[in-house]
Amino acid sequence: MREVMDKLYIVMPAYNEAETIGNTINDWYPVIEKYSANGESRLLVIDDGSKDNTYHILCEMTKHFPLLRAITKKNEGHGATLLYGYHYAIQQGADYIFQTDSDGQTNPEEFHVFWNKRHSYDMVIGYRNKRQDGLARILVTKILRLVISICFGVWVKDANTPFRLMKVSTLKEEMQLIPEKFNLTNVLIAVIYEKKKKKILYLPITFRPRQGGTNSIHMKKICSIGLDAIKDFAVINKSLREVIQKNEY
Repeated sequence: MREVMDKLYIVMPAYNEAETIGNTINDWYPVIEKYSANGESRLLVIDDGSKDNTYHILCEMTKHFPLLRAITKKNEGHGATLLYGYHYAIQQGADYIFQTDSDGQTNPEEFHVFWNKRHSYDMVIGYRNKRQDGLARILVTKILRLVISICFGVWVKDANTPFRLMKVSTLKEEMQLIPEKFNLTNVLIAVIYEKKKKKILYLPITFRPRQGGTNSIHMKKICSIGLDAIKDFAVINKSLREVIQKNEY
């Protein structure tokens, strides 16, 4: 009788990452090979309408990496691309979804501890303990934590970290609360889990400098996204309270 194994989908958005995507795939592919679930797991990279040859590189790499799946779509931003990837992985029957980014800042060697904790938690999320991505980004994370606390009344250690392992049976229920094409998808998932008291474990991770390419998120864009998010948070929090109250009765 064949052993039933947990099917893992690593979801990785990519936008104009031609300079880094090859090395990032080489780094992460051994992880999906190790937890291949008899060849059913996938490293899923979603090209978000890149203007460079990111998608071409991905297509060439799929010829040599059978567990790599490359998809391209029109440019909609990081949050919408994550939602696209999560929905796709769920439709393909994934048991667990792990999300990381394609810029080489995360360390694949730290994944294994997360995987070993998967059955005990709805989400195992990394908090960036050793950050090397600049003081501006660290400040944004601290401000975001404060805004979340004020808007939602919950404390999230690192809401937007691109290093999280999620149990699909929980995720597919909570994703219904996330507006389509929402900019801060990962932030809202973390907030919903905290608000609804899901089982969450925070583990420290290292966070390296971007390994190449150009960062598409600059301070002006961060401020713009932040202001929009505060407006959205107020509406979402009202809906979230109503859902929680309904479930309590």
